[in-house]
Amino acid sequence: MNSAAQASQTEHPEHPDEVLVEVVGCATHDAHAVFSALRESFVSDRSANDVPKEVNGATATVWTVTVDVSELRAEAAPRPLSAPVTVDLQGGYWAVDRLRKALAHAFSVRVMGTAAGDQEKEVQLRLETL
Repeated sequence: MNSAAQASQTEHPEHPDEVLVEVVGCATHDAHAVFSALRESFVSDRSANDVPKEVNGATATVWTVTVDVSELRAEAAPRPLSAPVTVDLQGGYWAVDRLRKALAHAFSVRVMGTAAGDQEKEVQLRLETL
């Protein structure tokens, strides 16, 4: 484990470093833009060539990714979106806040709602082009 990850776990031992991200009902290229920004900033379970695909007959498609925010790789460059994108985050308080702040380098981010629990929270964001 590297020193940044160790420091993160030492400072925030009660908060997991993974955030579940759901991108809801948008164009595939917009979902890919969000996943690319996340991958530029953090380690995720989606590879660069894992491009979201449309599901025939689905009314609202949800794409998911799990992101490890223990180490910030780089600030993501701004990315264009064809329309606003709804993103749901679920994880520890510190991890969700860190991911939300990282997204603000690539997109205009507005918090649409939150739900808090003992050790985790859910946040719904609206992302738009900067």
